[in-house]
Amino acid sequence: MKIKQSIEKVPGGMMIIPLFLGAVLNTLLPEFGKTFGSFTGALMTGAMPILAVFYVCMGSTIDLKSTPYILRKGGVLLGAKILTGAVLAIIASKLMPSGYVDAGFFAGLSVLAIVAAINDTNGGLYMALMGQFGKKEDVGAYSVMSLESGPFFTMATLGIAGLAAFPWQTFVGAILPLVIGMILGNLDRELRDYLSRAVPVLIPFFAFALGCGLNLGNIVKGGMLGILMGVAVVAISGTVLLLADKLSGGNGIAGLSAASTAGNAAAVPAAIAAVDTSYASVAPTATVLVATCVIVTAVLVPVVTAWWAKRIGVGGNPAA
Repeated sequence: MKIKQSIEKVPGGMMIIPLFLGAVLNTLLPEFGKTFGSFTGALMTGAMPILAVFYVCMGSTIDLKSTPYILRKGGVLLGAKILTGAVLAIIASKLMPSGYVDAGFFAGLSVLAIVAAINDTNGGLYMALMGQFGKKEDVGAYSVMSLESGPFFTMATLGIAGLAAFPWQTFVGAILPLVIGMILGNLDRELRDYLSRAVPVLIPFFAFALGCGLNLGNIVKGGMLGILMGVAVVAISGTVLLLADKLSGGNGIAGLSAASTAGNAAAVPAAIAAVDTSYASVAPTATVLVATCVIVTAVLVPVVTAWWAKRIGVGGNPAA
């Protein structure tokens, strides 16, 4: 039936099609996983465990000699992402003195929504795309980029006082599976070969699980403004990250792969409103807009990355 070949004809198909199917299932039958439970429910809600295994397997393919490269690449992408959010926050605050727009087509748009959508990269999407189009060392760069996860940098960008401490346990937890994989792969080449074969196999499974956490109805709720905001996130942050990647010696694929909005970014507005009540009135709308960006960027980033990879002549071999 050539199912695999058909899926791979779609840019980033092994990621985007399972993700879309998961989103459709969750939108039409949101209680499906809970109803059947057991392994079916686990498959629909198990993105994090599957990603943890993916990190170990991908880590096994990374040579420890490349560690300086990982730190440099991850630092460049992290810095470019945060800088983009900060610059946009400054510009938006000048255009929106009150911090949000309360009338017209852009009603509901806020500095909070813009920064939250820009600051946090969809790690699963980045890992999948880099596993398909990038270098294995670039996959490891997310261990550094994971610092952006959660509300910390958004809070810092917005200038909220008293949030200077970063939970080191979260950072260690994010990189530990990758480090374990790196150690195992460098201690035993046969183990590296064994684990590395699982990398492309795991991609559609965690993509489906990620999709099961999305609701396509959020696009309707967010309306055209949310869709345009998602396109802007890819266009603006993608351009900056592509340039940053190329300036650091890359080919731009890692930069474009990071031009997305993470699913947990949708929780950032509420987290910030809980700390600073001045954001309470804009947090609900910001949440909807950021949630829309999650879906829009999850669709656009694989397409744009695949297009760029084809343009520069890079094949779609996992961990090439």
